[in-house]
Amino acid sequence: MPRSILFVTGTRADFGKLEPLAVAARDAGYAVSFFVTGMHMLARYGLTKLEVHRTTGMAVHEFLNQREGDPQDMILAKTVTGFSDFLQEQQPDLVVIHGDRVEALACALVCATNYVRCAHIEGGEVSGTIDEIYRHCNTKLASHHFVSSEDAARRVMTLGEAQANIHPIGSPELDFHAGPSGVTLQEVQSRYDLPFDDYGICVFHPVTSEAGSMGAQADALFSALNKSGRNFVVIAPNNDPGSSGIFAAIDTLPQDRFRALPSMRFAHFSELMKNASAMVGNSSAGVREAPFLGLASLDIGSRQTNRAKSPSVFFADAQDADKIATFLARQWGKPYPRHDAFGGGSAAERFVTVLQTDSFWEKSLQKTFHDMADGHA
Repeated sequence: MPRSILFVTGTRADFGKLEPLAVAARDAGYAVSFFVTGMHMLARYGLTKLEVHRTTGMAVHEFLNQREGDPQDMILAKTVTGFSDFLQEQQPDLVVIHGDRVEALACALVCATNYVRCAHIEGGEVSGTIDEIYRHCNTKLASHHFVSSEDAARRVMTLGEAQANIHPIGSPELDFHAGPSGVTLQEVQSRYDLPFDDYGICVFHPVTSEAGSMGAQADALFSALNKSGRNFVVIAPNNDPGSSGIFAAIDTLPQDRFRALPSMRFAHFSELMKNASAMVGNSSAGVREAPFLGLASLDIGSRQTNRAKSPSVFFADAQDADKIATFLARQWGKPYPRHDAFGGGSAAERFVTVLQTDSFWEKSLQKTFHDMADGHA
């Protein structure tokens, strides 16, 4: 029997990062499945579980872990309970989680308490919200670490993880962006009823520690975008606390220049980014994928603090209308060289190479803290 690998996905964003790894593992002969929960299950956010079901050769297991408006701690508790039952039933050889979401934290905790091998994708990152706390917790709970850069590897080592268990592979979503999307811009425009050729992309998520002010921040940001006279495709925010204020601001936008979408298929979003004139907001796509594609981006607020080091990424607060206007005037349509500090599109290949080593599966699941010594753990 081939070894079984279970990927956990709670959002459209982490699925875009996990799918290349899952496809590569499937093609290498592993029995691959997905545990689908979180935003994927909610109609307001595009019911993106359907995107997971479109993958072939993989089983998909659904779990509804929340009602809209549930607090993060309740979502955590529900996911722990549901995933614990599921894990006992399925008993995968490896569970793969991504990043910094509460669903990933719940599943990593279940794996740790049941001594199930768990691989964490893109640990060691820094950002400006509670996501960073979740991410570092996942690092301590997971047994293996597939990171996006040498800087991230170093941070994981400072958390006491063994260097032998840390594998820099790059950012997996760049694998997809590195090649043809498989669709044309005309197909994207037709599917999503986009009436313009010259456009920017805006993705603005809530910051949990600033939930009370997110509506005001969204009002200020979208007012500045509206005053620019530019066209924008607006992707709905995630379901963190504060999202209702952002949705309310989106609902006021003029529909002739703003096309609001709950979600997009990843291939279509990739093609949309490749043809955009700029990106604005606080999504990781603006500080990771946009620089890789040479697309100028404006990072708004604190959500991605300290995460971007590319010359094509600029910064402003949501209320700083002058900075936003200056960015849109000077950077709109301006191309930049590809920024490949987070990989060149080979993460999935590197991921499978590690899985195919006997040492990966033989390492003890009894974790110990590895002190740093001369820069090595």
